[in-house]
Amino acid sequence: MSAVKEISRVYPWGNERRFNAFPDYFRRLYGSRMQKVSVDAGFTCPNLDGSRGIGGCTYCNNKAFNPSYCLPSKSVSMQIDEGIEFHKKRYRKVDSYLAYFQAFSNTYSSLERLSELYNEALAHKDIRGLVIGTRPDCVNDGILDFLKELSKRYIIFLEFGIESCYDKTLLRINRGHTFNEALDALKSSEARGLHASAHFIFGLPGETREEMLNEADIISELPLKSVKFHQLQIIKGTKMEEEYQKNPSDFGIFSWEEYLIFIIRFLEKLNPELVVERFTGEAPPRFLVREIWGKKRSDQIIGLIEKKLEEIDTWQGRCYEGAKVQRRNGIMA
Repeated sequence: MSAVKEISRVYPWGNERRFNAFPDYFRRLYGSRMQKVSVDAGFTCPNLDGSRGIGGCTYCNNKAFNPSYCLPSKSVSMQIDEGIEFHKKRYRKVDSYLAYFQAFSNTYSSLERLSELYNEALAHKDIRGLVIGTRPDCVNDGILDFLKELSKRYIIFLEFGIESCYDKTLLRINRGHTFNEALDALKSSEARGLHASAHFIFGLPGETREEMLNEADIISELPLKSVKFHQLQIIKGTKMEEEYQKNPSDFGIFSWEEYLIFIIRFLEKLNPELVVERFTGEAPPRFLVREIWGKKRSDQIIGLIEKKLEEIDTWQGRCYEGAKVQRRNGIMA
């Protein structure tokens, strides 16, 4: 007796992967893969310079994720050249790049200076667009209008660090902005047709696992195109390291097995229209107070998550209450 062939499912995002993956989304929009090249343009943050606070976010040490070639003493063009050479060794088939203004708050300056820096990057022959990391309190109508004009000719992604949906947490980690400010910034970006994404961290002090899981419902209704999720990592030399050493029980640090189950449950509740850019963050081991996941890299983690999704036969949005898709005869429709 021959085995019955399982009916393939095509999910709402148009393929058989069990989550709405960013690389697939990007290829659908632009026809090819592009690699991000980080740029440190020497920006600061309003919770560093005293405008909103001092000391910066309690978890933050930019050295933990800034590539070695990124130095604000170098020009934008020089950093792009060196970054492309760096990435060519690993991504040999990539021939187009996005300039990733990553360190600190990359809209926190005058429009004149932003225009100068962004246009220098866009003038590079291998750059097709910008990815701009910033904060919700560092955009205004003038900046967003300028980005809207750029988006008519280039790929423009605006990444907001939001980190938590709870004001109690934002206050505790010294973010210097509220969740309502984040919502206002996202609405203003959406009104201009900009691609807005957001970062969120799981495991921040004072948050229960249930509160973190409930964020899926809140994030699902935000005016976002894509999301990045990071597990909390305690970085050496930060204020959070001091807090963690004094009161480790305040922190919801995930083991890998715990995080795998958590992120599956979170994905099930997440709006299937949201594109997932990443599930975890990576910092060099020398920066970590505790390395509890071993040597797992992002690509390995994605594979393990997809394997688990298949094993228990679930997918992004399966339990999303606002979803219009239904499962009929084993096929997503």
